[in-house]
Amino acid sequence: MTERIGFIGLGSLGLPMARNLMAAGYPLTVYNRTASKAAPLTAKGAMQAERPVDAVTPGGIVVSVLWDADAVDNVVDQNGFLDRLGPGGVHIAMCTGSPEAAKTLAARHAEKGCTYVEAPIFGRPEAAEAKALWIPFAGPAEAKERARPILTALGAQGVFDFGEEIGTATIVKLVGNFLIVSASNSLREAVTMARNSGVDAPAVIDMLTQTLFPAPIYQSYGKRLAEGGAAFGQSDIPAKDVGLFKDAAGKAKTQTPIAEMLLDLL
Repeated sequence: MTERIGFIGLGSLGLPMARNLMAAGYPLTVYNRTASKAAPLTAKGAMQAERPVDAVTPGGIVVSVLWDADAVDNVVDQNGFLDRLGPGGVHIAMCTGSPEAAKTLAARHAEKGCTYVEAPIFGRPEAAEAKALWIPFAGPAEAKERARPILTALGAQGVFDFGEEIGTATIVKLVGNFLIVSASNSLREAVTMARNSGVDAPAVIDMLTQTLFPAPIYQSYGKRLAEGGAAFGQSDIPAKDVGLFKDAAGKAKTQTPIAEMLLDLL
């Protein structure tokens, strides 16, 4: 029988990912701060935990889909979470934080004999629904082998191994998000200029994303902007992630004039 997975965080990304795991045959014990969000899963047979620690099986696997490393810290601080996960346990953390925070969390897990695997997500909720996420991950080889089929089952169309050093997958995520925010702001400016010049903005995006820029980010964000929507809506994510990129770049002694400009715009 497929082992039971603990799943923590049922937000707009976490919920479809958990649903995909159940569809793949994984029994789940789920936790969310707002308990009512678990209803679509418990209706299909998932067990609901009252506390994060109650989603953990000793020596098992727990997945967390949380806002940032501080939220992960808050979860693992509660009620003996790491003691219960214990030797042989694997925590697949899918937040976007700093490389330093990931390393600190990994060290805390190692003290209790369990393993931290960082696996940040590229993809919006609709990509999770379509099983079209991209996931870089890093951590000890044995833990990654246990994590890989779970990452695929929860909705990854591609999983990319960035070695055993914790922090590397987080760097990949920060670099990718910086490029996404850069592209979306350029697209917004370009679409506005075309529209204000009397040119059909959707036609501009349609042409350019079939020719010079046939990339998913240009296609999806460009279409949304050309049709009068916003790339990210009223989200704090772009400013948070560009700030994390800038901080990581500073530690790597890398100048970031574009990131600084983006932060001013955001």
